[in-house]
Amino acid sequence: MNRREFARTIAGAGIGSLAFRRNVRATPQATLASQPEPFKLSVMLWTVYHDRLFEERLEKVAEAGYHSVELVEEYSKWSAEDFRRANEKKRSLGLTFDTIALTNKGLADPAERDAFLAELKNRLELADKLQCPAIIVLSGNKSPHLSPAQQHQSCGEGLKRGAEIAGRQNVTLLLENIDPEENPKYFLTSVAEGFEIVREVNHPHAKFLYDFYHEQIAEGNLIEKLEKNISLVGVVHIADVPGRHAPGTGEINYGNIFRKLAELNFQGYAAMEFEPGNDVVSELRSARELALRSTAQAKTASP
Repeated sequence: MNRREFARTIAGAGIGSLAFRRNVRATPQATLASQPEPFKLSVMLWTVYHDRLFEERLEKVAEAGYHSVELVEEYSKWSAEDFRRANEKKRSLGLTFDTIALTNKGLADPAERDAFLAELKNRLELADKLQCPAIIVLSGNKSPHLSPAQQHQSCGEGLKRGAEIAGRQNVTLLLENIDPEENPKYFLTSVAEGFEIVREVNHPHAKFLYDFYHEQIAEGNLIEKLEKNISLVGVVHIADVPGRHAPGTGEINYGNIFRKLAELNFQGYAAMEFEPGNDVVSELRSARELALRSTAQAKTASP
């Protein structure tokens, strides 16, 4: 399952790569390689090497310089031996699994609450097997039988119930926005409303997954929302608009976003969720270097 299929489950290529490479060429790679990451960097695995074995995909992420990956459904048919082998490979490469996803049941319809909680308990078992500290959850589709206010309230109630259960295992739930162009039926298209829900839930194991790609399409004003709500952000997702390509190829100024994340002392993961062209490792490495170079420049400019 890829990321777009993940978003649509609830609903029932290298363009610009040359410009991207120019954007990160200024700082020598040796200098960047020795620079500590300003915040934790990850890769959403659905975006890369769909035709390769799981272990090979991890190798390529590590080759690009990353130390963490996020998963959607790659593990759905694994045996106990598959889990053992995946964890062994992860450890050998110095990787962690930082996030998995709950894909089938949403929060906006209270009639799905019991099914959502049942799926969450299943995902918590998988999170334990993968030694993973966070699970993405979705609002689900808009219900024609409920008002927006009722669906907002249902998201909050379901997220709170879920966070209480997940917190016992020290796992954090991450509520995510999806833009209305990708899924016009999806309820939570607004980051501002997502932050309202998480703030109302007020639970240490309920956070927001701020997807800059989706929010740029939906409403924009990315940095102000980040500044006002940084304490509620657990993970951010990185891809440029248009086309879900690498940061630096489109209209989002990711240099400024990376600098702001560092300035705000962001403690979560920034996961690359763009669809690369043919040279996957090179584009992943360049995206990491953009984050490092942008934050290094910010430190140099500081008094």
